[in-house]
Amino acid sequence: MHFTKMHGLGNDYLYVYGEVPDNIAELSQRLSDRHFGAGSDGMIYISPSADADFKMRIFNADGSEAKMCGNGIRCVGKYVYDKGYTDKTNLTIETLSGIKLLNMHTGSGKVKSVTVDMGNAKVESDMEIEVCGRKIKGTPVSVGNPHFVIFTDDIEKIPLEELGPAIEKHSAFTNGVNVEFVQVTEDNKLRMRVWERGSGITMACGTGACASTAAAVSKGYCGFCTPVSVILDGGTLETYVDENCRVMMTGPAESVYEGEFDV
Repeated sequence: MHFTKMHGLGNDYLYVYGEVPDNIAELSQRLSDRHFGAGSDGMIYISPSADADFKMRIFNADGSEAKMCGNGIRCVGKYVYDKGYTDKTNLTIETLSGIKLLNMHTGSGKVKSVTVDMGNAKVESDMEIEVCGRKIKGTPVSVGNPHFVIFTDDIEKIPLEELGPAIEKHSAFTNGVNVEFVQVTEDNKLRMRVWERGSGITMACGTGACASTAAAVSKGYCGFCTPVSVILDGGTLETYVDENCRVMMTGPAESVYEGEFDV
């Protein structure tokens, strides 16, 4: 099996062009292992689509399937363009959370960054849960996958390794949830750390950045129709929420290496 390791701000996946094999859960666990595998946050399969230009399916490091990945879909755009599967710079990508629109920004014949129309975010009323002996208030947000956005005054003091997995698997979230801790650092600037459902702590999360921006806008911390910078452990994503809560996200996509694995 041939794969390409790619990342968006350190959120790394192994990309394969082809149909998803029957043993994908076991395969994603093996290859994602950072000591005994190639090392990644999961695997992403790309294939032709009857309804869009291409289709992507996302499998986390624990073998579970995700509906959407913001950093991953940018790399899908780079993959199909750089490898010659398309010469279009505007693409439609089928995902389990619907068809997403990509606008790719190129240089020297390669994709450097990608803007993704993530669709409308659904921001719900705040809710309070109890984990690890603490009461934590957060904002549930859906951007095609579920998020729980928690605003804090000092993100560096948050024990993400302790709270992340406890919140992910809390009974309030039937199918688990992605967890974002967010600090408003300046006008229209957010600092975010993430515990991704099925993968744990990652360097970046594109859907998490979009969910955090939507929550911040709904609370008045950031403005509608205004560029918002979301600073993650792996770098910065630019987001934008319009008056209808439609979210745009722009960020880089990078190739790391090509590899072969004997399955």
